[in-house]
Amino acid sequence: MPEGTSLSIVRRLPPSEATDRWTGARHGLPKAYGRTDLIVLGVGVMIGAGIFSIAGRQAATMAGPGVILSFMIAGITSLLVAFCFAELSSAMPTSGSAYTFTYVIFGEVWAWIVGWALVMELLLAAAVVARAWSLYAAQMLTDLGVHLPGPLAGITGQVEGFDLFALFILVVLTAVVAFGARIGLRTLWIIVVAKLLAVGAVIVVGATHFDQRNLSTIPVPPAPAETAADTLHSPLLGILFGQTSAFGWFGIFAASAVIAFAYIGFDVVATAAEEAEDAPRSIPRGIILSLVITTVIYIAVAVVMIGMTSYDKIDPKAPLANAFRRAGEGFMVHIINIGAVLGLTTVVLVLLVGLTRVMFSLARDGLIPRPLARINRSYHSPTRVTLLIGGLAILLAEFVPVLTLEPLVVIGTLFVFIAVAAGVIRMRQTMPDLPRGFRVPLSPGVPIASIIACLWLLVNLQVITWLYFAAWMAFGVLVYLMYGRRNSVLSGAHPSTDPLGAEGRGRHRR
Repeated sequence: MPEGTSLSIVRRLPPSEATDRWTGARHGLPKAYGRTDLIVLGVGVMIGAGIFSIAGRQAATMAGPGVILSFMIAGITSLLVAFCFAELSSAMPTSGSAYTFTYVIFGEVWAWIVGWALVMELLLAAAVVARAWSLYAAQMLTDLGVHLPGPLAGITGQVEGFDLFALFILVVLTAVVAFGARIGLRTLWIIVVAKLLAVGAVIVVGATHFDQRNLSTIPVPPAPAETAADTLHSPLLGILFGQTSAFGWFGIFAASAVIAFAYIGFDVVATAAEEAEDAPRSIPRGIILSLVITTVIYIAVAVVMIGMTSYDKIDPKAPLANAFRRAGEGFMVHIINIGAVLGLTTVVLVLLVGLTRVMFSLARDGLIPRPLARINRSYHSPTRVTLLIGGLAILLAEFVPVLTLEPLVVIGTLFVFIAVAAGVIRMRQTMPDLPRGFRVPLSPGVPIASIIACLWLLVNLQVITWLYFAAWMAFGVLVYLMYGRRNSVLSGAHPSTDPLGAEGRGRHRR
């Protein structure tokens, strides 16, 4: 049976089709990213406001000073997965990232499932971070003594409900992405440099107030055992083993699952492969180096945070800012606020770029409406899908309590990570001669370790997160059965694989 007409459960995208059919095409995405740009892209999306809050919050409520180990566990897990992303992206440098890898290695059905998880991860993350951006922007203005008029104060910096600041940042950054990668790249460079200066100031000034006695007890003895009043909001592992208290090694591992949210984003670098120069080599380098840099910075901030304040005196709501106030360094509060706003700006920007490229690939393959893959002639960017994504992110941020759904971003990401790690093992067996610019060391040991580590983090997530994720994926399967299966390029539904069509190509030539 020909590939194009085979059952969707078994049809796979040939490796050459994943990249060669778009290389040099008039409607292809333009080259925009050099090697250093890719590192900045990764750092830009991974270092956000969480660097100023997540260590203190998890230390106070879950892991104590052992939160430093939690950062290491999450960082090592991410690095193992990063090696797997590096190999697959070097073999298939295309904008679809994990979705396209899965399409080639496992087939269309699994590709759609992974792509659907990516859409949830990136779209929800953009909405969550936009809402967090509003909170920090409002706090920054308050600390600077700027008071908004009464009507505006009621619709800015809100946890739920309509929020003007969240709307503003999403509209502006959606426009930046829609106008092309180069405009966004210049903006990204400027903001990343500025926020790294802010983070550097936090580390240097905080280190002058370091007290090693605050790190003397790792792990903190477990808190008294509790009976879970709400099973749905307890970690799955805790339900399985009857452990619902914080601290101890259980708290360290539970915190590492939450902290994994801080490292989310290195995989977005792979979505820029189609626009990167010398992608088979530059993409692996960008993924790994940006993750290593981010891990070192996060651990340094965690050490400073715990060193400044004993874990039992940390304010979970604003841990680092209050620690500096108690140390008599009130001016650092403004540095933290500015760094948080800048950090979250780049996170939203890169998330929108990554999601645009994933949905562009889904549309190009016919699994969602193909007109969304049309490249704008003026901006050389998939403007239609960018505007759609921006609109969806705005709806989520404004009308859904997204801050309570943050763990869904983590579970979607870890699910994709497992698929990528399994893909390396499978590709080594079925396509051993496929050219690669990078190979995972000690394979299959590293991919297997990646899968085990991701599974461990998954079982530390709350039961309700699993239920929400299952519902989202079930809805995704329904969408595929009703639309994607019949309209896929490999189903033979489209005579041409060019999303512009003959008319679009003619206009582009003129």
